[in-house]
Amino acid sequence: MERLDGGSAVPAGLAGGIVALGNFDGFHLGHQAVVGRAVERARAGGRPALVATFDPHPVRYFRPDTPPFRLTTLDQRARLFAAAGADAMVVFHFDATLAGLHADAFVTERLVGALRVGGVVTGEDFTFGHRKSGDIATLRAAGAVNGFSVDTVGAVMLDGEPVSSTRVRAALGAGDPRGAARLLTRPFAIEGRVQHGDKLGRTIGYPTANLDMGKYLRPAYGIYAVRGRLADGRVLDGAANLGIRPSFDPPKELLEPFFFDFSGDLYGQPLEVELIDYIRPEAKFDTLDALVAQMESDCARARALLAR
Repeated sequence: MERLDGGSAVPAGLAGGIVALGNFDGFHLGHQAVVGRAVERARAGGRPALVATFDPHPVRYFRPDTPPFRLTTLDQRARLFAAAGADAMVVFHFDATLAGLHADAFVTERLVGALRVGGVVTGEDFTFGHRKSGDIATLRAAGAVNGFSVDTVGAVMLDGEPVSSTRVRAALGAGDPRGAARLLTRPFAIEGRVQHGDKLGRTIGYPTANLDMGKYLRPAYGIYAVRGRLADGRVLDGAANLGIRPSFDPPKELLEPFFFDFSGDLYGQPLEVELIDYIRPEAKFDTLDALVAQMESDCARARALLAR
C-alpha cells in the first residue's frame, strides 16, 4: 500500500478517490466503520480508497507535555488500513502550517488541491481547521461547490456506550487488555526493535526481548500474558513485565517479554508484542529466589490463559 504525503499532489492513479478522513489512532470499531464505508463507496464507484491520518497527533502538537497516549504507530496503521481494503494512506504532517490553516483553506489546498478527492467519509463529530473552524456542514458546503461527496458515519456502540480511543485507553490503564481488544477487534500491540539490556534475565533462566515504550500509551504496569510476532511470521507465546522493574536498580521502564520454548537472538530485530491478559501488578521481591519462584508461577498462569 502506498504512503502519501498529505501536502503533496496525489499520483494520477489515486486522484478522484474516496478518502476516509480522521486521526484513526487505535483503529477501533468506530474507525473501522468509517474506513469500511469509504472502501465500500470507492469500490462501488470504481475509485481508489484512501485513508488520511495525522502525525503527530494534534494533541501532541498543542500540548507537547501530555504523557504518552498513542495506541498505534504509523506503520501499524498502514498495515491495518491495508487489511481493511485501502489503496493508500495519506499522512498529514501536523505542524504549525497545518495548525494555522483555516478550514476553507484545508479543503481547498489539501483535499481539493493536493488529494483531488472524489469523496470524503468521516465521523459525524469530525472537526478540522484552525481553532476547529470546520465541521461536517463546512465539508458538505465545500463538496457542493467542488464536486465531491461527503458521507458521515455515526458512533459505533458497544455495551451501550460509543466506542472511542478514550475507552480503549481507559481499559488498558485499568489492566483490562481483553476489554480493550473488544473495542479494537484485536489485542493492543506494542511494536519496536529489540534492545540490548542488562541481561539479568538470562542469568536466572528467563531471557527477555526488551522493547522501549516510546510514544505508546502506558497500560497498567504489571505482568501480562503476551504473544510476540516476529518479522518472519512466527508467533510466540510468553509472559512479560511492563513497567519499571522494581526489584532491580536503577528502575528502567521497559516491556520485557519472555517467550516460552524459544531460543534465539532477537537483538535488533523488529518485534510486535500483543497484550492478551493481565496477570498481576508489579511487585518488589527481597530475594532473587522469591522473584524466580513468582516468575515460574506467572509463566504457568500465562500459559493457561493463552491456551484458552
